[in-house]
Amino acid sequence: MERGFAEGIELFNARKYFAAHEALEALWLKESGRQKTFLHGLIQVAAAFHHHARNNPAGFRSLLGKGCSKLVPLGAEFAGIDLAGFLAQLQLWQRNLDSQGSGPTPPLPLIKWVRNPEHE
Repeated sequence: MERGFAEGIELFNARKYFAAHEALEALWLKESGRQKTFLHGLIQVAAAFHHHARNNPAGFRSLLGKGCSKLVPLGAEFAGIDLAGFLAQLQLWQRNLDSQGSGPTPPLPLIKWVRNPEHE
């Protein structure tokens, strides 16, 4: 994956969701296959949290579900990312949405590296 991938992850983790979406989208346009699906899922999750930050619950719910549905089939690790850990964080948000926010708000998710392909 190109250098901009790490930048997109850093932006997401810095809670700059719109910028993360834009950085990852530039890569997504050039990819195919599972890589394209993976990037599309991350883009949708970034867009979901952008909607969350702008108090748009319908957009948040819709894009979070769409993004997760693309990421789940890709396994526990993909492109050096701890995808299982990331999805576990997102599932907390989905459960919170399903319970109408009756529980405590989960912490904002972070994407963690299993290995950073740029440093190999």
